[in-house]
Amino acid sequence: MKTTLSPADVERLAAPVRAANAAFMRRYPGERPDRQPVHTVYGGAHLFRADAAAKLGELALRALDEHAPDAAAFARAFEMPIDLAAKVHARVVRKLRAEPVEDLRIDFEDGYGVRPDVEEDGHADHCARELARGLGEGKLPPFIGIRIKPMIEEMRARSVRTLDLFLTTMIGATRGAIPPGFVVTLPKLQIPEHAAALADVLDALEPRLGLAPGAIRFEIMVEQTQAVVDAGGRVAVPALVEAARGRCVAAHLGTYDYTASCGITAAHQHMAHPACDFAKHCMQASLAGTGVWLSDGATNVMPVGDRATVHAAWRLMASHVRHSLVGGYYQGWDLHPAQLVARYAAVYAFYLEALPAATARLSNFVAKAAQATLVGDVFDDAATGQALLNFFLRGLGCGAIGEDEALATGLGLDELRSRSFAKILVGRRGAAAGPH
Repeated sequence: MKTTLSPADVERLAAPVRAANAAFMRRYPGERPDRQPVHTVYGGAHLFRADAAAKLGELALRALDEHAPDAAAFARAFEMPIDLAAKVHARVVRKLRAEPVEDLRIDFEDGYGVRPDVEEDGHADHCARELARGLGEGKLPPFIGIRIKPMIEEMRARSVRTLDLFLTTMIGATRGAIPPGFVVTLPKLQIPEHAAALADVLDALEPRLGLAPGAIRFEIMVEQTQAVVDAGGRVAVPALVEAARGRCVAAHLGTYDYTASCGITAAHQHMAHPACDFAKHCMQASLAGTGVWLSDGATNVMPVGDRATVHAAWRLMASHVRHSLVGGYYQGWDLHPAQLVARYAAVYAFYLEALPAATARLSNFVAKAAQATLVGDVFDDAATGQALLNFFLRGLGCGAIGEDEALATGLGLDELRSRSFAKILVGRRGAAAGPH
């Protein structure tokens, strides 16, 4: 068929968008391929020891044994069907024995408080040595880090000193090694300059410690209204991330500081409040495709006391976790070892309930080799294919889904490990085409 534009015309007219497309791809590279933890456990720096993760697991198992020792009690605790409860209970026990904590944060902020400088200096040094010992003995969780104080005027000097002491001692004790998944958490950002200041500090520390540029990453905590919407009415989160100059890998919502900054009274400050949903959606929409992980906050009702009280706290937390998951937030905070039970119960139930439909949709989609297909009344497209693959990758990563259950989709282990639906389809089409 005859066309009006020649190939040269098309190239000339489309050329201006080439640079824009390249810039877009740099800014929005897509989801990070590495595993994201389902939670971050916060604990005061004064309590940290090399074997902290294992100790937390022991305490969580003790709470489970005391308040939900079998599937029937577990079903009552979480108001869960007994067949589902049996599967979830067994997997929670296995998780708490093998890997009770996925991400641990040594906290020098709210969980630690304001102490004399000499005391905080001592804890910074001690925690760094304990972390180094845990690394050497293989006792650390997959992800770990330190939360410093904020960069507000009253705290900035103390914040930088603690970070300097901690990193200097840690790198000296590990002989230059950085634990896998290590990150610094910066709380209570109000302006981009707070993130820029931390980036400046790390730029100065890394060469002195013999580290490669950008070796230390950090995450930001969105806890103030100014961190969500700036004075000009713009969503503020991207500017905070940009100010980190490539070091920011995650953004966490601080539920209670944020709701307080909105003027919400304490009795109504909780994870499912509409104000939190607004903040989270601003974070989600503005950072989608950037590779920055998102995390929800914590439930502040602790599961302690008699069985009825613990069960009620577990159910409340499970409802909060499920609210996060449904909203596309796959990580949250845990503040007490007994909360690990509710965390994994809610996460595992979420994946197992959706597993049959997800398996059917993904296997059918793969079989059709990326042609849009209708399964029941749900229409899938290529983006959904990646989302379905991510469902299985997340479920596998946290232990909710077994390897055999993932393979029931018809994908092979190598295909799953590629973490890319596009690569899987290219491989499948190549195999179908055969040699020429």
